[in-house]
Amino acid sequence: MQVRGAVLLARKAFISKHFGDEGWDKVLRAMPDEDQAVFKGMIVHSGWYSFELAEKLDKVIVKELGDGDRKVFEKIGSQSAKENLTGVHKTFLTPGDPQGFMSQANSIYRFYYNTGNRTWEKTGPQSGVLTTHGAETFSAIDCLTVIGWHRTALEMCGAKNVRIQEEECRAGGGKVCRYRISWD
Repeated sequence: MQVRGAVLLARKAFISKHFGDEGWDKVLRAMPDEDQAVFKGMIVHSGWYSFELAEKLDKVIVKELGDGDRKVFEKIGSQSAKENLTGVHKTFLTPGDPQGFMSQANSIYRFYYNTGNRTWEKTGPQSGVLTTHGAETFSAIDCLTVIGWHRTALEMCGAKNVRIQEEECRAGGGKVCRYRISWD
């Protein structure tokens, strides 16, 4: 499985903003030389990179900057939504229509991942279930970025008090990654 360069660049931008250049340097120093070379080169926003590389980066971020707390990835997901949905992917936003935004779940997913798909099942006027199917690779950390990203994206569409509960996770032995989402 591969992820877009946008995923990697969002993590780098978050680190630079919240930990400065020294934070990014600390992360790089903790990575193997061959991985450092990729990150020191030019990462293309729309390019494809291995999920394994992204997962290695995530683990180093948790260890070096998150003091072992994986929740830092909800913040990274949130920052990614702010950057991407006010820039290159702003056409996905549906101000005043969170359900309309979520109905695009699979199209949005295809911009970030090259295998699998994501569905949105509306369960009420302000709720639904987001499910990722068929991804070749997965990680609990990536699921946290999904939570942060969707919370912020929904807020950008006008949703208030967004609540996201991960009900099932492939990294925890589930068959899919499933999130129950509601808002006011």
